[in-house]
Amino acid sequence: MNKMEEYKLEKPDLNTIDKASVLRKFTENQRKYIPFILNASEPEYLYWDKLKHKTIPDDLKREEFWYLIRQIRQLSSRPTSIKAENGDFFTWLRLTYTDEFLHKIDVHTGGQIFAPYEAIKEESRQKFIARGILEEAIASSQLEGANTTRKVAKMMILEHRAPRNSSEKMIINNYNTMKSLEQDYKNKELSIELLFEIHSMLTKDTVPVNEQHRFRKNVDEIVVRNDKTIAHVPPKEEFLNSEINRLINFANDKEEGMFTHPIIKAIFLHFWIGYLHPFTDGNGRLARALFYWYLLKKGYWTFMYLPISSIIKNSPVQYANAYIYSEQDGLDLTYFYDYHIRKIVQSLEEFKKYVNKVNLENKQIDITLGREIILNDRQKQLIHFLLSEAQEGYVTVTSHMSLNNIARRTAFSDLKQLEQKELLKSRKEGIFTKYYVSNKLKELALKPVAIES
Repeated sequence: MNKMEEYKLEKPDLNTIDKASVLRKFTENQRKYIPFILNASEPEYLYWDKLKHKTIPDDLKREEFWYLIRQIRQLSSRPTSIKAENGDFFTWLRLTYTDEFLHKIDVHTGGQIFAPYEAIKEESRQKFIARGILEEAIASSQLEGANTTRKVAKMMILEHRAPRNSSEKMIINNYNTMKSLEQDYKNKELSIELLFEIHSMLTKDTVPVNEQHRFRKNVDEIVVRNDKTIAHVPPKEEFLNSEINRLINFANDKEEGMFTHPIIKAIFLHFWIGYLHPFTDGNGRLARALFYWYLLKKGYWTFMYLPISSIIKNSPVQYANAYIYSEQDGLDLTYFYDYHIRKIVQSLEEFKKYVNKVNLENKQIDITLGREIILNDRQKQLIHFLLSEAQEGYVTVTSHMSLNNIARRTAFSDLKQLEQKELLKSRKEGIFTKYYVSNKLKELALKPVAIES
C-alpha cells in the first residue's frame, strides 16, 4: 500500500483560553448568547471550519465561542449504539428542525406528504417507485465512481441490455439489489448471511469472487481515500468481527435502550456500515442499500420515491466531510445525521417539483391528444416519456414493456398503433427497432391548450 497522509481536520488550540471565564460569561449572558449558539447548529450543524467565519458574541474570541459550542453540544447529546475502535461511543444531538419533518413523515407514511394536492394516485405508485429505484441505482453507482451517463444507464436498464463494462455492471447490480430490497429482502431480518447476499449482488462481476462472502482482513489494507489523503482508516478486523453482530442486532431492533425514530436509525445504519467498512469494496453502496432496507422494513415505502443518492451526488465533498466531522470531532454523529436529514428534505422537495411538473405537462398532452386521438393509458404514458426525453428520446418494444410491466405482444401492439396514427416513427438500428416522436406529435404537443388550475 502506498504511504498516504491521513486527513486531519483543522482544530483550534483550546489550551490557551480561560475556560472557566468563558463558562462564567455564558452564565451571565445567556439571553445574549443563545441566538448565536442556535445559529451554530441550525439550519446546518457547523464545524469550526465554517463557524469561525460566522458572527459571534462581541465579547468572545472565536476559539472561546467554539469551546462554548462544543461544551453545550456535549452536555446536550446522547450516546448511540455505535462504538468507535477506541471503545467510546458516537453521540448525537437531536436537532429541533427535524422534529416537524419526522412528524409529517409519520402522519403521512401512506404517501400524501410526497404528493401535494393528492397529485399521486394509487395507480401511479409503482411507476414512481420504479423511477426511484432506477435513479437511485444509477446515482449510487456514480457516487462510487461508475463512469456512465444517466441516459445510457437508463436505456440499458429499460432495454435489458447486458452491461458492457464495470461501470455498467455496477449500475445493473445496484438496480437488481434495489428491486430485491423492495420485493423480498424487506421481509427478512438482517443476518451475516443476508449481508453477504446483498453485498455479493451489489458487487457481482466487479470484485474478485474471493472477496465476496467474507469480511475484509487486516492484510487487505483497506483505506478510504479522499483525493490525495486518507479520509478513513477502517477498524481492525478483530473489532469489525466483534461489532458486526451488534450492528445486526441494532438493525433487527434487538438492542435495549431508548427509542430511536426509524428514519434516524436508518441514517445510523448507513453511517455504521461506512465506519466499519466490512468489505474490501462496495461498502458505500451497501450502506445506502441498508438505509432503504430498514425503512422498507419499518413500512416507509414512500422513500422508494426518493433517489437520495441523486442529491448526495451533487455534494460529494459534503458527504465525505459528514463522515470525517463525525469521526474526528469527538465522535459527534450529529454532523452525518444533519447532512442526511437535509438531503432527505431536499430530495422530497425535488420530487414534489417533479410530480407537479409531470402532472402539468401530462394534463396538457392529454387534453391535446384527447380531442383528436383516443389512446390507452399506456400509450399516453409512453408519449409523456418520449416528449420528456426531448429530441434524443426513443423507445423499443423491450423498454416499453419494462416501463409498463406488460407482455411483449401488448407492447408491440401499442407501438404499432401509435405509428399507424403517425404519432411515432420507427427506425431500424442494428437488431433494434427504435420508435421516435413524429413531427405530427411534436406539433400537437406544442399547440397552446387552456388548462384548468
